[in-house]
Amino acid sequence: MSKIFALVPAAGCGSRMVSELPKQYLPLAGHPMIYHTLATLCANPEVDIVFVVLASDDTHWHSYDWSLFGDKLQQLFCGGATRAESVLNGLMAAELELDDWLLVHDAARPCLSHKQLARLIEALRDDEVGGILAVPVADTLKRADGECRIAHTESREGVWQAQTPQMFRAGLLLQALQIAPNVTDDASAVEALGFHPKLVTSSFSNFKVTYPQDIELAELLLTQGKKI
Repeated sequence: MSKIFALVPAAGCGSRMVSELPKQYLPLAGHPMIYHTLATLCANPEVDIVFVVLASDDTHWHSYDWSLFGDKLQQLFCGGATRAESVLNGLMAAELELDDWLLVHDAARPCLSHKQLARLIEALRDDEVGGILAVPVADTLKRADGECRIAHTESREGVWQAQTPQMFRAGLLLQALQIAPNVTDDASAVEALGFHPKLVTSSFSNFKVTYPQDIELAELLLTQGKKI
């Protein structure tokens, strides 16, 4: 049977957080943010190894204690200039079998729950393509013009907000990222090959920490056990 691995690209700086410390290391509920992401992935018994892809000049990683995760956590200092480049570099460095599954998850989604992760794996383990966690868009969407005025209202019918983890076969994802290196998520690269990844319903609690005010919400979810 194919093995399941996870990969967390963490070579960025998170410029929108307006912080000298890279976003993945910002303190959150008593740990650096990325700790919570890694803890959920490492706790899943079906995940064989969790790879974290770091910048080659990362000076923060060794300042923290990761011993709780043992050998299940492996760091790769081969991060690229973009998320897609970091994932591609990590894939090549990990040297996985082409049929192995790879879960790619954002370091800045610390509120991923064990149930969400298990649901994704169960939904995709026999899928021919793979897929992603996502939520249907509930808000009305407005398209802006060049003067930041509403140009028109977009239909939200059938529109989903992509999340991570995104789960694909290592061989397929490797091929996809090599032909579509400028994508913002892994599913977009797989789509460029003509495939249609599956959408697996998630929760808004699995949001991406992007701005300073997001830290407070993530702290609340983590400390009060509100991850869904």
